[in-house]
Amino acid sequence: MDIKFEKTGEARGVITVAVTESDYAEKVNEKLKQIGKNHTIPGFRKGHITLPQLRQRFGREVKSEAINDTVINAVFDYIKEQNIRILGQPLPTDATEIDLRQTDYTFSYDVALWPELDLKLDKDVTLPFYTIAVSDDMVAEQDKALCERFGAQVPGEQADDKAVIKGTIMELNEDGTVKESEDAIQVVSGIVAPFLFKDKDEAAKFLGSKVGDKVRFNPFKAADGSAPELASMLNIDKDKAAEVKSDFEFVISEIIVLKPAEHGQDLYDDVFGKDKVTSEEDYFKALRGMIAAQLAPNSFQLFNRDAHDYLVKTYADKVVLDTELLKKWLLRVNDNLTAEDLEKDFDGMLPGIKWEVISGDVTDKLDVKVTEEILMSRANSIARQQLQQYGMYNMDDETVADMARRLLADRELRRRIEGECEEMAMFDAIRAAVTIDSKEVSLDEFRKLAQPEAEAEA
Repeated sequence: MDIKFEKTGEARGVITVAVTESDYAEKVNEKLKQIGKNHTIPGFRKGHITLPQLRQRFGREVKSEAINDTVINAVFDYIKEQNIRILGQPLPTDATEIDLRQTDYTFSYDVALWPELDLKLDKDVTLPFYTIAVSDDMVAEQDKALCERFGAQVPGEQADDKAVIKGTIMELNEDGTVKESEDAIQVVSGIVAPFLFKDKDEAAKFLGSKVGDKVRFNPFKAADGSAPELASMLNIDKDKAAEVKSDFEFVISEIIVLKPAEHGQDLYDDVFGKDKVTSEEDYFKALRGMIAAQLAPNSFQLFNRDAHDYLVKTYADKVVLDTELLKKWLLRVNDNLTAEDLEKDFDGMLPGIKWEVISGDVTDKLDVKVTEEILMSRANSIARQQLQQYGMYNMDDETVADMARRLLADRELRRRIEGECEEMAMFDAIRAAVTIDSKEVSLDEFRKLAQPEAEAEA
């Protein structure tokens, strides 16, 4: 077998493979023997047909497959051995059918060459890294939210903006009197949470009310016409609920208000775990750390965007592509893509192709690798975030790890996590390689940096 590579353009080349019968003959014999051994052939007992008879019946088909396998494997092995970096896959230069009566063949494959960028990422490159300053207002707001989250619901004298109210709900006539007909809707043990009302004017009617007060409100407006919500509030069927648009009278028998948790060891344990924080000073210090940790991903996301923009601005114009060959490859690997659609969409696809080249060079240059340990760490973070969404803030490490293992066992989820980790590892490597210009900014300043287009429009 003879394999050669020739560069035929700035961004393309051709690989030529010349094979003789000796290169594929043994593979033909192996495939024929497998057919005789594993297939039932009419007129022969299984495994008792001779090689010449197999060649007579299946030789042309098997020869074609063997030649194809031999050549394709040789091309990929050659690309790897010669360290030829290509985009996409080799494409047959000539797709004509081969003459199986011959013994020697020559095949050619076009390859799109990976552009040479001479990419540099070292301490001579400076990129900004913005952190958001944790303000006193942020700390006060987070403290208030945590005290409410870990507070208790207790009887109250007056309804506030987070009260749950119990009492009787009576349907009214148009003149405001209680409806007493047989079809009147009456709920003896009613309960409403005005802060959940869709209509804030209806919710405001309950604000400041006390036990024994009568509040006239419209459930249909309060629920914005939602049949399931009306059915639940008025204890009626969903089919009937959508037609109930009259006012109702709510006679308050009990008001449940939220009593925020007070600073003390119980709150500290609920928020941070048993005995991890033992004083108010440490509580507020830990609170600042919590907020900083919550804000940190924003800093990394902005850095990643800035690094991406720097790389694209610096190297995108250096990405020389053979568009004709790339289009042929894209049509070959996308069954649903037509030549007309490709022509229309190709300019929009180019930035993504160029970024694939740039990020590929970054990955190679900085020797970025994703280990199983990195995957598990990322899965742990995802698992903990999901648990926190359900209010479980201090789950033990083993429970989190078990959930992470289940996430990685899902093939589709694992592929997505791998992609995230590869991207994160690449930007982490960039951050370690370049000089970082660290800057602390306020939340408003950060928003302007993160969303310059929105700021410009404003």
